Amino acid sequence: MESSWLEERWARPFYLAFVFCLALVLLQVIKLYLQRQRLQRDLRCFPAPPTHWLYGHQKFFQEDEMEKLEQLVEKYPCAFPRWVGPFQAFFYIYDPDYAKIFLSRTDPKSQFPNRFLSSCVGQGLLTLDGPKWFQHRHLLAPGFLFNILTPYVEVIVHSVNTMLDKWEKMLITQHTIVEVFEHINLMTLDILLKCAFTQETNCQINGTSDPYVKAMFELGKIIFHRKCSFLDHHDVIFDFSPESHCLQELRQVLHQYTEKIVQDRKKSLQDEKNQDNVQKRKYQDFLDFVLSVQAENGDSFSDTDLMSEVNTFILAGHDTTAGGISWLLYCLALNPEHQQKCREEIKAILGDGSSVFWDHLGNMPYTTMCIKEALRLIPPIPSISRELSKPITFPDGRSLPAGINVVLSIWGLHHNPVIWENPKVFDPLRFSPENSDQRHPHAFLPFSAGPRDCIGQQFAMIQLKMAVALVLLHFEMSPDPTRPPILSPQIVLKSKNGIHLCLKKIS
Repeated sequence: MESSWLEERWARPFYLAFVFCLALVLLQVIKLYLQRQRLQRDLRCFPAPPTHWLYGHQKFFQEDEMEKLEQLVEKYPCAFPRWVGPFQAFFYIYDPDYAKIFLSRTDPKSQFPNRFLSSCVGQGLLTLDGPKWFQHRHLLAPGFLFNILTPYVEVIVHSVNTMLDKWEKMLITQHTIVEVFEHINLMTLDILLKCAFTQETNCQINGTSDPYVKAMFELGKIIFHRKCSFLDHHDVIFDFSPESHCLQELRQVLHQYTEKIVQDRKKSLQDEKNQDNVQKRKYQDFLDFVLSVQAENGDSFSDTDLMSEVNTFILAGHDTTAGGISWLLYCLALNPEHQQKCREEIKAILGDGSSVFWDHLGNMPYTTMCIKEALRLIPPIPSISRELSKPITFPDGRSLPAGINVVLSIWGLHHNPVIWENPKVFDPLRFSPENSDQRHPHAFLPFSAGPRDCIGQQFAMIQLKMAVALVLLHFEMSPDPTRPPILSPQIVLKSKNGIHLCLKKIS
């Protein structure tokens, strides 16, 4: 039976649409195939472990990623390509000469995972590139000078003591096991909120009941989820996920909170100008400084820029510093002889710790060496990545073209046996003046280096010193042998099962 005229009229557009879609799919397949061929050609000079045609190296790194990375650092000198699926590869480097050349350039940050961060907090120093990044860096750098940071010591001491009071109340017996990372994470967020906004949130007591505090913690989880779920790397797919809806709500909470504080502070500053008798704050917080920057550069530093930088300051600052402090305490718990040496040094400087001043921070040489060794052994930020904007040639003559995503593995660099003898051993004397002078300047990079080094590294070191000093004055620490931490390389290096320490009160 012949088809009717109506059936033919409807069938023809359907077939045309089908052929068109099929052609688009075919073109995409060809594009991906050529992309894979180009990557294989570009990376052929660098040997790599065997890859699966579909998963790349994902199965190899599925368990004990950091341990597997150490194995490859020993096997492949300087660098190796790591395939993520069949069409994407990251080039890992962990040699100080490679790092020196890489960090001296101004390549933009890799889209992965920085666009996940920018979708949460906006375009701040952490995610910006190009002239706008340079402008913001230039404007904000004075906010991290010593004269700005000095008053923060009092804030840090108060927040650390609040945490220590909580720990004392938890001591049921003379020895008590405490999962310290959660407490330290709330403590560093408390510090950041006070230093950024002069806000008393009581987050250490109330936990995540405060909407802003909860939003900060939940945002970190969503960023980690997108990092681990390769399908969600694509915005179209992620937009249909439940996490996307949750992200929009959290972002709204974050922005409304920041915007309200900014507007209230602007009004307060205006009142201070109009009334001489208004009581002024004890110190200039980060928001005060950023508002002064905006007042001087209003045309090029908008309210959106201001809120992005303040939110970036808090989100980027509290998790990384919490990781640094937690891993430092864990390293000292594992090494009681070094813990005791630090305690004796701190007691000689601070006494009972009732009065802590800025000048004390520069008189802790052995404690500082222990801090650096902990940052070497377990760096809070395990890697940084850039997308090459132009070709790069390494010292051994091998080169890469533009467009390659290069990952500087700080973990691999800090565990490279060519640079560090017995890299898994905790040895603070590696950072004695005589040993430091003999080492390559790019062998130790917990805060990166070059034009995009961490703008807040001095602030982070202040928190590390103050936290470890006050903790050691109040507690002896030992590890919980039944629950050793399991490393999880998220944006910040964390433990899947927390960091459990046995705390003993020092009488």
